[in-house]
Amino acid sequence: METTSMNGKDVRCLATICFTAVLFTAGCVGPASPAALSGMSYLDNGTIRLGVDLDIGGAITYLAYTDGGVNVVNSYDWGRQIQMSFYSGPRPFEPNGKKPAELWKGLGWNPIQSGDVAENKSKVIAHTNDGETIHLQCIPMHWPLDNQPGECTFEVWLQLEGNTVQARCRLNNTRSDHTQYGPHGQELPAVYTNASYYRLMTYTGDKPFTGDALKQIVSTRKVEFPWESFEATENWAAHVDDKDWGLGIWYPGRYLTTGGFYKEPGPGGPKDKPTGYIAPLHTEILDHNIQYDFDYVLILGTLQKIRSHVRAHAGPPAPPRYVFATDRQHWHYNNATDTGWPIRGELHVRLDGPDPKLIGPAAFWHAADGPKLYIRAAYHTKQKTATVMWRTYTERGYDEKKSVTFPIQPDGEYHTYEIDLSASPQYTGPITGLRFDPTPTGEKGDFVKIQWISFRKES
Repeated sequence: METTSMNGKDVRCLATICFTAVLFTAGCVGPASPAALSGMSYLDNGTIRLGVDLDIGGAITYLAYTDGGVNVVNSYDWGRQIQMSFYSGPRPFEPNGKKPAELWKGLGWNPIQSGDVAENKSKVIAHTNDGETIHLQCIPMHWPLDNQPGECTFEVWLQLEGNTVQARCRLNNTRSDHTQYGPHGQELPAVYTNASYYRLMTYTGDKPFTGDALKQIVSTRKVEFPWESFEATENWAAHVDDKDWGLGIWYPGRYLTTGGFYKEPGPGGPKDKPTGYIAPLHTEILDHNIQYDFDYVLILGTLQKIRSHVRAHAGPPAPPRYVFATDRQHWHYNNATDTGWPIRGELHVRLDGPDPKLIGPAAFWHAADGPKLYIRAAYHTKQKTATVMWRTYTERGYDEKKSVTFPIQPDGEYHTYEIDLSASPQYTGPITGLRFDPTPTGEKGDFVKIQWISFRKES
């Protein structure tokens, strides 16, 4: 589970809340009135200056060095900025028959922090700024629709540390549609930069944190939005200029990334159309009542300093441990569903269809560091076997040749299954993900409960 050291007050009321806040504006500091939920709010630690626009959901619209810095954030329309953005079903999303814009109807349910395609702005309903932390809450707008507020709220906590912004974000869902829609890729967050920062740089190799050569992500596709997907094995990416200076984002625990550059590079500013884009991704199920948290770090500086910061704060690659105490740990399903949110100590997965699959998040570890996998599970099914599959660094999908099948005890009781992956000659080198097929097939009423999937025996 992604965590953060920052503290923030959990505010859930959807009514307008009055706060005594400190609003930082250019050149002055002073107490804000209780109704000051508009305008810019700034943090400045003497190294960098961060600004959020309370007129558009509190999205980040300004980030620069304090002393004569240039703003790196693009705000051409309300789909840009640095902001939260989520996706779910149905597709298209047509609340009360309202039709989405044709270009965006395939996005489905898509509340975003700034506003919608018709230029309706998201509404900030809570805001505090004590000079060290900005906390805000907003009601987002659905990007593809005209003036359709989300049945949810977004919360953000922001702090500065040296040349970095430490961000923690939360989705509070209150959808009236209780359908458990399938998994969707989530932008965690969406980051847009100005035209000068056109070089998208990252590390995608199999030797993370060794100083191995970086890669520039370049699209050759002739499409409107030339975004490319890649797996950042050091969990960061950056848009930089010709002098290797720009904005990086570090996203611990997230590997799958999409990004690129739109239009032509040049000297453009925040209101110009050309833009760089980065979005770290997890594939998630967003329940109607979910509380979903994620964090990230923005880093201003040279490419070398961005990478050095990540290396100094990130741990070495290690086999993952997925303990389903309070969430799904970024796992999702094909041909299966679970009993929904909240998660209380286990996943309860219904196996009432053919070929059910549980798919883990993208990851990175060396096979030699995790020879055995342990699964704590309770089965109610007529089936007698389960299969674990793994994905290697050179592959994006799963291959049945890279799998181990093992016997299960379908007695409804919890058992710890020890699977020796190292017994397979195919389990070698860098590994980038797991898939768990709990049964070959399912029938109505079948289920499995899972407490953890880990490369060590959990207590």
